[in-house]
Amino acid sequence: MDSSSTLIFTICAFALGIALIMGKNSVPPPLKRWMALTAIVMILISFFLIVISFINMGS
Repeated sequence: MDSSSTLIFTICAFALGIALIMGKNSVPPPLKRWMALTAIVMILISFFLIVISFINMGS
């Protein structure tokens, strides 16, 4: 797996999470719930990809 794509996805996932935290008062409540769930899923996937890249680093 290409490490640059993992890095870009991780940066985007954390940027989305930070943007939601910073602008939490300006997002409507129904949209806020789905965007927060999407950000959580993306951050969990990025952590999984980071762990996989560390595992593959040794081989």
